[in-house]
Formats: sequence, C-alpha cells, structure tokens
Amino acid sequence: MARSMCWHCQSEVTGEYLCGQCVKVQPLSKDLDYFSCFKLPRLLTVDAQQLERIYYELSRTFHPDFYSTKDESEKTISLGNSAFLNTAYRTLKDPVQRVEYLIRLEAGAVKDIRSNPPADLFEEILELQEDMETFRGLQSDHNSSARDALREKLQREREHLEARQVGMEKALQESFSEWDHIQTANPDPSEARHEKNTVLRSMQEILSNRTYVCNMVNELLETTS
Repeated sequence: MARSMCWHCQSEVTGEYLCGQCVKVQPLSKDLDYFSCFKLPRLLTVDAQQLERIYYELSRTFHPDFYSTKDESEKTISLGNSAFLNTAYRTLKDPVQRVEYLIRLEAGAVKDIRSNPPADLFEEILELQEDMETFRGLQSDHNSSARDALREKLQREREHLEARQVGMEKALQESFSEWDHIQTANPDPSEARHEKNTVLRSMQEILSNRTYVCNMVNELLETTS
C-alpha cells in the first residue's frame, strides 16, 4: 500500500494494512497490483504454497466476519479489500490468468487477448467447421453410416487439436522461464524493455491461438456428443 493518511485519525500510514495509531483497517491503494498485494515480484513462476500462505494471512486481516461489530466504514473497507484479495488470488493461482494479467500490466494499452485461429491451421479449421455444419445437418435416423463416419473424423480432428493445445501450453511454459530470466536479471521496468516486449508479444500470440483451439475443441465435443 502506498504511503497515505489514515482515513480515521489522519495519522501517516506507511505500508501497513492497519493504522499504527488507531488500528483501523485501511483501504488498499488503487495503484496496488496483484503481485504487489502478495509481495511477489512480477514473475510467472509462482510458489503455490507461498501464494496460499500469504492469501490466508491477508484473509485473516481483511475478512468481513472479523468486522461484523465494527462501524460501517470499516465493514465497507474490509469487504472491498477482501474482494480484491480473492480476485488477486484466483488470478495468480491460475497460470493462464496470471500471464494474461501480467500482459495487461506490462503492455498497458495492449488490447485484451483475442481468439485468433493459428495461421498454419486456418485452412484446416475452415474444413473442420464445414464438416461440423454437415454433421449437424444429418438426421440421426437417416444416413447413419455417413453420420458415423463423419463423427469419427471429427473425433480424430478433436484429438489432433488437443495435442496442438498441449504443445501451445508447453511453449507458454517455456516463455514463462524466458520472461522470469529477463525480469530477474533486469528488475528495473525500464531495463531490457525490448526483450521484455518481445516475450510479451510471443505469449500474447500463444494465448490468442490457444483460446481459439480450446474453443474449437469444446465445440467439437458439443457437436459430437
């Protein structure tokens, strides 16, 4: 939390969640990011046990149940802090949400992760979409052999895309290591900016392609079930 004044007694608050004078809970700074909330560097490899330990420590500080007898101001602050903490924990706990959040933090004006088809799969996906449309048009009580054959083809395509998804997640993990290496060697945000941006763009492209492939796998499962 940034240096500020206590909302209750106007004493200076320097980095603590409770005022040292009146012991009132303090609202989290609007400038606080999820990594800073958990006192973690902006790395993509996170110790899950450490994350959970800090989460429960902070939960005991902010949980609304501990403020049920307090005044309305403290209740409101505890609710807001607790909601922020829960969102931060869910985001940092999940690797995909974690990297998406990091990209938003580091890239600033970069648009959210889009769902784009991988360029090398574009024609294959167009054919796959046509096959799914044909499959949906076949009546279950007619053309059973054609329907069964098309279902088997779609299932093979789904397995192919699932394998592709695994490959994307492996590439994403490799990018995690690359980002962490650059960030550890250059903790100053202004240092190695070009190298950092290159990794960020690479991860953004992987996430975009992965999202599209995941959606296609889910659509195949729904179509053939």
